[in-house]
Amino acid sequence: MSASALRRRPLRLLAISALALTATLPAATAAQAAAPAPAPAATAPASSPSSASGDAATTYRPDAAAAGWLARQLVDGDHFESVFDGTAYPDQGLTIDAVLAFAAAGSADQAAARATAWLARPDILSGYLGDGTTEAYAGATAKLLLAAEVRGTAPTAFGGVDLPARLRSLLTPSGRFSDRSQWGDYSNAFGQSLALIALQRTPGGAPASAVDFLAAAQCADGGFPVVFGQATCTADTDATALAAQALAATGRSAKAKAGLDWLTAHQNTDGGFAAAGATASNANSTGLATSALLPGGRFISGLKGWSSLVKLQQGCSADPAVRGAVAYDASGFNPANAARATAQAVLGLSGQGLVGLSAHGARPAAPTLVCPAPAARP
Repeated sequence: MSASALRRRPLRLLAISALALTATLPAATAAQAAAPAPAPAATAPASSPSSASGDAATTYRPDAAAAGWLARQLVDGDHFESVFDGTAYPDQGLTIDAVLAFAAAGSADQAAARATAWLARPDILSGYLGDGTTEAYAGATAKLLLAAEVRGTAPTAFGGVDLPARLRSLLTPSGRFSDRSQWGDYSNAFGQSLALIALQRTPGGAPASAVDFLAAAQCADGGFPVVFGQATCTADTDATALAAQALAATGRSAKAKAGLDWLTAHQNTDGGFAAAGATASNANSTGLATSALLPGGRFISGLKGWSSLVKLQQGCSADPAVRGAVAYDASGFNPANAARATAQAVLGLSGQGLVGLSAHGARPAAPTLVCPAPAARP
């Protein structure tokens, strides 16, 4: 499928699928799925006033409810952190995941704007991308370039950095985007795919050699590995989902189709997808796979993935503080991994892939899930 076709495809078809899947959903989330089409009326109009926290809206839509919860988890309202050995560090990667999720859901645009401004701070930027000379990281640069494009922020002057030029400077003669670092090269299929998707949006397009490199990395079974150049090519759900989108965007439809075929063949009976080496479905892999399947026209598999994600979402029976969040897996809600799981799940819940993703028209508020009022005690 061509990139233009992907952009044209109306992905709000999940409104219809929600009605069809209601009978299969647990009671905690049935109210979300059974709602009428997730139309704009479910959330506050774009022109409506919103609170400083951006929460002045409610929604029936699973993707918007997840994005709203995610926005309320931002540290200081503009970023995420990861904690190691009791110390909190800025997590630019997760913050970018959230920015992409907000755009996919068309919600929480105020939070997305604050997060984008945080990412553009020189200290935050250099800590993530490297200094551009001794240290420069391909995957991080590609991911941030895509976020800037999605937000409509000038990528050639993001925080004073020309992101497309920086990324192109990391292209090697083989066609691989590689890290320039004293610590070694940790570039992989995630970064390569994101680089193609992001650069395809620029006037120069994605370099043909880079497209060729990714296409050549495909395993014999149609999937894609995370790490290049291994003796045994072992496909990974997340890598395949990203590579299929990247190759579809750059005109390699046969390679993209083979990747989607692999995803469909490796879907679990519960509709979800597992990480490489695992068997149980998780929200991260399912979100990425579903965001490739639905835009790629694999509606049956895509809707099964969507249903699996909704079943992991915290609904009206959950504590109000976690409603809308998506649990990592069926073992239950864990605040330690819920933000990352929710961010990637939103892509699948919205049916939006990364190709053509845009924050244009996103509503400012971070909506909360509509739930019935508690019954009054006699």
